Amino acid sequence: MANFSAADIKRLRDLSGAGMMDCKNALAESDGDIDVAIELLRKKGVKDAGKRADRTAANGLVIAELEGTSAGVLIELNCETDFVAKNEGFQELAAKIAQAAIAKKPADRLALLATETADGKTVETLIEDASASIKEKLELGRYALLDGGYVTTYLHKSDRDLPPTIGVLVQLDAANEEVAKDIAQQIAAAGALYVTRDEVPADVVEKERRIAEEITREEGKPEQAIPKIVEGRVGAFYKDVVLTEQASVKDPKQTIKSVLAAGKVNVKAFARFRVGQA
Repeated sequence: MANFSAADIKRLRDLSGAGMMDCKNALAESDGDIDVAIELLRKKGVKDAGKRADRTAANGLVIAELEGTSAGVLIELNCETDFVAKNEGFQELAAKIAQAAIAKKPADRLALLATETADGKTVETLIEDASASIKEKLELGRYALLDGGYVTTYLHKSDRDLPPTIGVLVQLDAANEEVAKDIAQQIAAAGALYVTRDEVPADVVEKERRIAEEITREEGKPEQAIPKIVEGRVGAFYKDVVLTEQASVKDPKQTIKSVLAAGKVNVKAFARFRVGQA
């Protein structure tokens, strides 16, 4: 019996992009030797065997799926080229993954990879099979699940010929369709990182304060004025990254905090993905 494991088959699939049975047969023929197996696959027509792992999957799409208004998932699926991103098969793959995610509600990305889809295969296997068929490196990017409260989503196309590349999932503590839509679009446009000031990690604030002080001193400001200037710059940082402190893109005279207050709702959580952005 050949000396190889399921992990060896997976590794060979990652390296070659070949199908599972092709990899299994190549390992059996090479008695478990990965390098020999790659050579065998190359001889059989897998021209990029051994090269795929070095590629970068920086294109792709963002897709969302809702369960009514009570739960939602946001998923990033990556590929190497925008040509594949607009491929119907690639978009169908993303839809299958999103449907499995909202049905099973896995806790995180790794759990999603192991989730069984309607095809009876795991998400990971579907991606690997599609990768072998399309001849490009495909990867499951980020994944978010928001469950409870009032959940909505917004997807944005940066190019009309491509699928959405920016996606937002928002969770409010009460139903308000209009405000939820405005908040989702706000997050897509302005890129908030936190809901409130309290969520910003202390080390992040301290770093911003240190940078602000260094810049202020380099500008030669009077010593007695430095603390006030630094605090002003830290305040500007909050207005940039904290959702409730941002000016509304729809009405810059209002802050998002006032928009939420008028709608009598609060943002419990949100997720924002932009393809290729960590």
